[in-house]
Amino acid sequence: MSGERILAIDTATEGCSAALLIGEEIVEQFEVTPRGHTQRILPMVDQLLAEAECTLQQLDAIAFDRGPGSFTGLRITAGVVQGLAYGAERPVIPVSSLAALASAHFQQHGVANILSGIDARMGELYWGAFCIDEQGIPQLQGAECVAAVDSLPLPPSVAGTWNGVGSGWGSDGEALQTRFGASVRQTDADALPHAREVARLAVHDLLQGKVLAAEEAQPIYLRNNVVHQKR
Repeated sequence: MSGERILAIDTATEGCSAALLIGEEIVEQFEVTPRGHTQRILPMVDQLLAEAECTLQQLDAIAFDRGPGSFTGLRITAGVVQGLAYGAERPVIPVSSLAALASAHFQQHGVANILSGIDARMGELYWGAFCIDEQGIPQLQGAECVAAVDSLPLPPSVAGTWNGVGSGWGSDGEALQTRFGASVRQTDADALPHAREVARLAVHDLLQGKVLAAEEAQPIYLRNNVVHQKR
């Protein structure tokens, strides 16, 4: 990294966070507030920018967790990012919540093979398998999906075992351990996506020119039927 400046926002799960990356430094504000995202995210952003004496116009881009995750949380993120980016005429960078989980787990534990799973309710998980490359970037193996445990794809055949990360390893931990067995070494079911990891991953895309216009800040739900209708 050199002197990139990226604001990152994440409200995809019960965690609510904003982070400001300037060069090698990242400052983050994070709270677990399942129903307080709307009230908390903009004050977090304002405080980060004020403390850094940085304006939106001085940013290189605004990054955001594009999902998968909570329908309401993703809509909040997309709306806030569109407003900020459009007003400041800044590009946006979408980052996967599942990749953000994998990136944080690698930063903390140095594990290169990671199965990210977020509880999607309705008996399903948001799911992605990632291998960390030489630059420390999670590379998706196959495709992200939403499925019941018994329909999840088996981990790709790569060297070494896998670690599991995300709330899905809490809600469906026993079933996942039964399905994947010895191929999974350890799990962290308490991990939530963080804006700091969204910012870290966004730098890579920024340097490669992978940015979008403000109006293209759209969430990725994976599930077409986002409203659960009881039979």
